[in-house]
Amino acid sequence: MFNIALFGSGRIGQVHAVNIERNSESNLYSLVEPNDQYAEAFCKQYPNVKRQSVEEAMNDKTVDAVCICSSTNTHANLIELAAKAGKAIFCEKPIDLSLERVHECLTTVEKTKVPFLIGFNRRFDPHFLALKKALDEQKIGKPATMVITSRDPAPAPAEYSKSSGGMFKDMSIHDLDMACFILGEKPVSITAHGSCHVDPAIGEAGDIDTGIIVLTFPSGATATIFNSRRSGYGYDQRMEVHGETGMLQVANVTESQLFHSSKNGIESTTPLYFFLQRYQQAYADEWVHFVDVLKGGKPRCTGIDGELSLQLAEKAKESMEQQKTIML
Repeated sequence: MFNIALFGSGRIGQVHAVNIERNSESNLYSLVEPNDQYAEAFCKQYPNVKRQSVEEAMNDKTVDAVCICSSTNTHANLIELAAKAGKAIFCEKPIDLSLERVHECLTTVEKTKVPFLIGFNRRFDPHFLALKKALDEQKIGKPATMVITSRDPAPAPAEYSKSSGGMFKDMSIHDLDMACFILGEKPVSITAHGSCHVDPAIGEAGDIDTGIIVLTFPSGATATIFNSRRSGYGYDQRMEVHGETGMLQVANVTESQLFHSSKNGIESTTPLYFFLQRYQQAYADEWVHFVDVLKGGKPRCTGIDGELSLQLAEKAKESMEQQKTIML
């Protein structure tokens, strides 16, 4: 049984808390949460969980691993502290918004050799994994083009843009990671365009709410990513790879698989509303994988992957601002 110290009891912390508790090989041992109100509510929900400070959790010999779900600006420092304390690390993306800081952090992790998994949950989605498996088995031959569609149902407040690092670092980063993961390559060029169609306040905050990114890979394959902070019909999450002999597609996961066909047309339900519903299984499987990492398994998503996706997000912004293709 692995004792886990959870850092942060917000929305994503709650998701991981459930999966930690459900896993027979992990124990939700302690919570590190500076907000007293949040901490008290969490400990009422999980009465066997003790509340610790950062220092107490890092120095507690009974803590085997940390699950970092706190705000982005705390990630790198907590990763370094955990690494130096010899704790295995699971951390939600991103490691940091600064590439220089990410590199410093990963240098510490490399020196300590602690197990480290970065939380790109979409790599664990069973639907996307089925597509990757079929692609790797040459079901459609050599891939030529890939299309990733990722649209949120509604935007966060414009103020969120200031702390999130912007749409490319906050939202597109998942799709940039998936393009590399699915195709099994690192891109050689990136072109990006962006604008504001959803909320003018987002533009006033220096961000975009609608974007297109095109990646070119060494094999000649291209990946096109469509992002929007608004869909109006649910959480739009689709993927398509076209190859020599066919095409692989993952459609939206909908509220129901019922289709009503009549003379008036075909009716179906909308996609699941948000990421917590759409990727519920992915989050559960991600934690199962981390427990496997704790037992000596190889992490499916490393700090290097996190660094690459952040670099691509930065280059996407550079491409958009300079209105040109950036060679990588």
